[in-house]
Amino acid sequence: MSSLSFFAQNRIKTLESKIPAAATPPPAPSKLKSSFRRIAPFNFPRFSLKSLSTTKRRSRFSCNLSTFPVNTRNYEFADGASEVELRVKLESAEAIGPKDIILDARETTLTIKVQRYGLLTTVVEISRLFDRIRPSETIWYVDENELVVSLKKQDSELKWPDIVESWESLTTVAAQLLRGTSIYLVGESTEMNQLVARELSTGLGYAPIATKELLETISNQTIDSWMAAEGSESVTEAESAVFESLSTQVRAVVGTLGGKSGAACRPDKWRHLYAGFTVWLSKSDAADEASAKEEARRSFQDSGLGYSNADVVVKLQGWDADHAKPVAQAALSALKQLVLSDKKLTAKKSLYIRLGCRGDWPNIELTGLDTSADGSAPPNVS
Repeated sequence: MSSLSFFAQNRIKTLESKIPAAATPPPAPSKLKSSFRRIAPFNFPRFSLKSLSTTKRRSRFSCNLSTFPVNTRNYEFADGASEVELRVKLESAEAIGPKDIILDARETTLTIKVQRYGLLTTVVEISRLFDRIRPSETIWYVDENELVVSLKKQDSELKWPDIVESWESLTTVAAQLLRGTSIYLVGESTEMNQLVARELSTGLGYAPIATKELLETISNQTIDSWMAAEGSESVTEAESAVFESLSTQVRAVVGTLGGKSGAACRPDKWRHLYAGFTVWLSKSDAADEASAKEEARRSFQDSGLGYSNADVVVKLQGWDADHAKPVAQAALSALKQLVLSDKKLTAKKSLYIRLGCRGDWPNIELTGLDTSADGSAPPNVS
């Protein structure tokens, strides 16, 4: 249904690694000392992540998004300090040994199959783990009627709320990652921006704000009648003033005006948008993943639009209001990766607001920082 790409305005961080062969079972290790949580059957979006070309200051990525049902049946999940553990029930009247298990653990995926009487049955297929693992350090063994799998995290500081990246797991961990930083939805469609913002606000527990509704309430007229009476420039300036008033607002998701009348379309109106995380929702004409990646690259390099300043771009092959939640999930997934690639980014956003949103993003000048209130030094955001 849609494809997604995003860039981070920081020094390049390589997120690719060689994929080793399927893990082999060593002797059974000691079990993780943490409680398990029963996971019921569910559906989740499928992502495939591939690197795009990089520049000196920006790293760009692209992935496709589609939704399909996966049979996860009966398993338990536990999060440890540096690893996560999965326990899968092996439903069989006869004993199952290591030779009957085929386990393929990769950096972001996990597939487990059981072979009985010459037939292979997939018992777990996760096409998007919650975060990256170290495949070569995967350990698994059979414990009576359970398969126990230990996966080594790449980021030991990140708490996994679930084994799979889903809407529920993303919204659960958002408080840890975003730290209250507001989110702005920008792009060509006002409706799209508003609906996706509403879904994000519901999932995150943030305040939903639509600049179209604010402007129409303040002016006591519709945007169309306002433009007819005073021109699009008047609407653009008014929304820019709204951005300024919202720049110090925390825990808000803002759906902005789309099209040329929207202030986000103008590169010179981004001074206060940099205070939050920005997501560009863009329709795509690409027929395949390779074309989508090239289109995303051109969007940032050649568009000349203010949208190219966004932290994240979601490329959509068409739009339907019923798809707002999957698009919101794609945006949240990209924001998660963005923040994990630069863990000082939220502190940097906070510092930018503290200095008055002067437009010097991302190369913030510390001159003029007032520390007299609490005597604290600015965070190290280099």
